[in-house]
Amino acid sequence: ITGIDRPTEGEVYVAGQQLTHMGEDRVAGWRGKNVGVVFQFFQLLPSLTVIENIIMPMTYAGTYRGKRQERAMELLDLVDLLEVADKYPSQVSGGQQQRVAVARALVTRPEILIADEPTSALDPEMIKEVLDVMIELAESGMTMLCVTHEMGFAKTVANSVIFMDGGEIIESNEPEEFFHNPQHDRTKLFLSQILQH
Repeated sequence: ITGIDRPTEGEVYVAGQQLTHMGEDRVAGWRGKNVGVVFQFFQLLPSLTVIENIIMPMTYAGTYRGKRQERAMELLDLVDLLEVADKYPSQVSGGQQQRVAVARALVTRPEILIADEPTSALDPEMIKEVLDVMIELAESGMTMLCVTHEMGFAKTVANSVIFMDGGEIIESNEPEEFFHNPQHDRTKLFLSQILQH
């Protein structure tokens, strides 16, 4: 969907627009305006403060210089981190760093937020603070595609759950059906193992 990796087969459509055979420049432009990405690891620049990490992509997105600070503060407020604006990444917790990464992904007001295991690099006690922000975004109407092993989060937020194994879609369903009436044996095995803990 981001166009960072190109599919080897099949086609990718987003909102009716076919992305698969689009040229690299057009995909990069589309991605820059329409997709925000939150990676497993925060990908914050250690030499920049929290607010500078959020402002930096705005310079590439063409945000008017006078609006950058204001927009960054809006985003820090959204993820409840105004108090750490002038700190460096090494001075804040992992959960706070990941919330900064979420704020940075929202800089261009993307239509889609893609999150790749946004809590996998966090200590268990920090997972909730990131998931709370993601839930709030979902409730505000943000379209999100989230790769996660956090089944409680998926149950709470998802409109649709897709279970993949070996690079293939094994099952796709609404959360209620997916969790309470899985169809595929592989899905049943996964849920029986993961929901026991």
